[in-house]
Amino acid sequence: MNTQPPSPDDDTLLQEAADWCMRLHAEDCNEEDRQAFQQWMLADPRHAEEYLAILDIWALSEHLPRQNPPTPTYSNTPVTRPSMPVRRRRRPALRAAVVLLLVLPIAGYSGWMLGWLPNDYHNYQTEQRLLQVSLPDGSDLELNLETRLRFTNYRDQRQIELDKGEAYFHVQHDRDHPFVVKVGTSSITVTGTQFNILRYQDNVVVTVTEGSVRVRTAPQYGDSNITPGLQASYRQGDPKPHIAPVDTGKSLAWREGKLILDDLSLAQALPLINRYLDTPLELADSSVANLRIGGIYNTQELAGIVDILPQVLPIQISRAAGHLLIKSCHASL
Repeated sequence: MNTQPPSPDDDTLLQEAADWCMRLHAEDCNEEDRQAFQQWMLADPRHAEEYLAILDIWALSEHLPRQNPPTPTYSNTPVTRPSMPVRRRRRPALRAAVVLLLVLPIAGYSGWMLGWLPNDYHNYQTEQRLLQVSLPDGSDLELNLETRLRFTNYRDQRQIELDKGEAYFHVQHDRDHPFVVKVGTSSITVTGTQFNILRYQDNVVVTVTEGSVRVRTAPQYGDSNITPGLQASYRQGDPKPHIAPVDTGKSLAWREGKLILDDLSLAQALPLINRYLDTPLELADSSVANLRIGGIYNTQELAGIVDILPQVLPIQISRAAGHLLIKSCHASL
């Protein structure tokens, strides 16, 4: 029996293509935006079809009275039209309407009322510092080191896309205007509460401190309700998250610039440590996975843990291609 997830419908693809068109023409579009766009384009042949159709109409709209946006640039892999004719299943008139909404301020209001286009859009990014952000809707965010997200306000929902890193959310209550955080294929939905989301590679961890949130690991699965003192963890594509009690004070110590490792095995500790390292640590084999580590560390100085670990544990650390390899002291280098 075929259990593949359903494909996005025409309107969903149209909205995604229009969103990318808007993002790539924004003044603050950067290389990470362009790389994310390239990944989206390569994920499904229909993405290129829809986006190129949007660009056709955008080019025609150059004759309309408006402020010209900067020409978008892309990554080194060029986007080309399919060599074979592509069956056009979308509605050209609707595509044209969407682009007109993008380029005409008055028509843009109609796009907002229909829920097609946002009326507010902001990018936020941190590197080696914590950042506090107040969103236009009154919600407050705290961003951990190396975090990148964007806020988009639609008529029917407020939306965050967390590309990488970690953020603590204090969401302004609005039952009629839900707050949705998208992390890859998963989503976390609230109306007003306080919670934390960590995205590290394919792993997502949601920790709730007040109120409740609904976690959906992928569009085809149902919601899991997470309440205060609980933590939901999952990998992208998992049908359900693993839910367990958590010490929120230790889990959210990053807000004070600390990482607390409470007698964890190396296998448990490395994903927490690697978030703060330019070159990640990896286990050479299972012989060192169960060694225990504890302590309180300054998140801005965690690079020094590479020198500390061999002093407190019977391990050796050697440099390999793209990572640092942890071996037992009894293993040969």
